[in-house]
Amino acid sequence: MRRIRTIAKYIRRTPCHPQWLLPVQTLRSDTAGLAGKVLDVGCADRWVESRCLAGAQYIGLDLPMTGKGLYAAVPDIFADAARLPLIDASIDAVVCLEVLEHVSHPQAALAEFARVLKSGGVMIFSMPFMYPIHDAPYDFQRLTEYGLRRDLDAAGFDIVRMEKLGHAVHAAALLLCLALVGGLYERRRWFDYLRVPLVALGVLTVNVFARVVSWVTPDWGALGSGYEIHARRR
Repeated sequence: MRRIRTIAKYIRRTPCHPQWLLPVQTLRSDTAGLAGKVLDVGCADRWVESRCLAGAQYIGLDLPMTGKGLYAAVPDIFADAARLPLIDASIDAVVCLEVLEHVSHPQAALAEFARVLKSGGVMIFSMPFMYPIHDAPYDFQRLTEYGLRRDLDAAGFDIVRMEKLGHAVHAAALLLCLALVGGLYERRRWFDYLRVPLVALGVLTVNVFARVVSWVTPDWGALGSGYEIHARRR
């Protein structure tokens, strides 16, 4: 199925790709002004660094077993998010995007973010909600809006904004598309190639149908692909 993965890279931005409706993870323009010391937990290729203001001191951090092994990360520090090698109140902003689901003890990681942040420091993080297991076996949890609020409050954060990512119809269609192609990635039988055209047609049909339906159907707050949260340390 290596050829299928190669093809998928070229069609990533088209409705032929199973993740076409997945919200693109970005830092919105009104919140991208990250200044001072900025800690990027799970930094991967360090794209967050380009969103920091001029003069900011960017610190990329990742875990060796996932960051180096799965994402070819180029951090300044290899460390566990639940045991940060930084002194108290030394960071102005923490960014942690699509990482907490891979942390075995997310409450401990949030407590560490609060510890290293200065009083009033900013934290921006996101977590998927409706999304399959990935980066196995390092995928441990999904949390609802209320589970996230509970854990943030316990760690000493006040939520500035919580945003659901993706239209409800898009979230449902994304799961269906991934279900269609998931078996092709797991199996290594020659006749699976015969199923590729049918699966490709199914993905294209689901994506286009969901996009059109979402234009005329109200969104549903109970269903989304994930959450993005902006919070401040008390």
